[in-house]
Amino acid sequence: MNALESQLQYPFGDAVPAVGTALEIAPGVQWARMPLPFALDHINIWLLRDGAGWTVVDTGVDRPETRAGWEQVFTNVVGGEPLSRVLATHCHPDHVGLTGWLCERFDAPLWMTAGEFGFARMMAAALPGVDGPAAVPHFERHGLRDEAMLEQMRSRRNYYPSLVPAVPHAYTRMQDGEHVKIGGHGWRVITGFGHSPEHAALYCADLNLLISGDMVLPRISTNVSVFAVEPDANPVQLYLDSLSKFEALPADVLVLPSHGKPFRGLHTRIAQLRAHHEARLAEVLDACREPRSAVDIVPIMFRRPLDAHQLSFALGEALAHLNKLWLDGALRRERGADGVYRFTAD
Repeated sequence: MNALESQLQYPFGDAVPAVGTALEIAPGVQWARMPLPFALDHINIWLLRDGAGWTVVDTGVDRPETRAGWEQVFTNVVGGEPLSRVLATHCHPDHVGLTGWLCERFDAPLWMTAGEFGFARMMAAALPGVDGPAAVPHFERHGLRDEAMLEQMRSRRNYYPSLVPAVPHAYTRMQDGEHVKIGGHGWRVITGFGHSPEHAALYCADLNLLISGDMVLPRISTNVSVFAVEPDANPVQLYLDSLSKFEALPADVLVLPSHGKPFRGLHTRIAQLRAHHEARLAEVLDACREPRSAVDIVPIMFRRPLDAHQLSFALGEALAHLNKLWLDGALRRERGADGVYRFTAD
């Protein structure tokens, strides 16, 4: 356990549910896990007792091993009872990959925010601007010249649809501040920005639980990236502003994250995340005493080898920190004769 993680409390210790099983978090709240084919190798699934059935929060990606895991959950956890609702915190593949399959199988509605549903539909359709190849000119403008990496990005046109083959055509909208009734409890929707278009976390005062999705994770910092579809975005600022919405929750709330283990210490973790971004911003600002592109910043922020999948996130995050400093007026941005944007400290 690293020093930051040791400042948090893990009431379940090292216990995690095996695929196809669940651990009870609170009465009517079950924790399951599904495998992911990434370095981040799991996603947490939350099953909430909902009358005669269950509301499920997030789904995993569409892979044979995930479907097999769900079949075990249907037997071992749900026990033949229906899913009454499929609720997705946001549009990333590990959260919505099996929404189509689950909603069709149980004739259950999909619940999402409008921003997340719209982006999920666009990316599942691989529309120009949000498909994989859109990243190529975007990252070329920010210094990427590695032809092998660019070719891997060009080949990712069907990356999102391969993990999310179907998103339901209709949904029920969730909005910030709304109380969603699940079973006998109200869960307040807390929207967050910077990581995804309109992320929905859920807080239940009755149970003192926060389903934080990807907005607050215990071990890793949430990715905040600038994408081709919104090249001048300021996701770092959006994310930091969003963290403020969680600071009013009780200090002893049990946080149920999408990755990692349930923990207490929300306010401590928020302070850690703020400090993390402050340190990265200072590091980037110092590096820009001479003109730097986003590609130049990547090895400063990420001191390890990166494959194409990881590089796209690292470049997006490097650019997010550059954009914040630029939009704050701390950096100048100029496009050179080679077509590459470079940032310089004033």
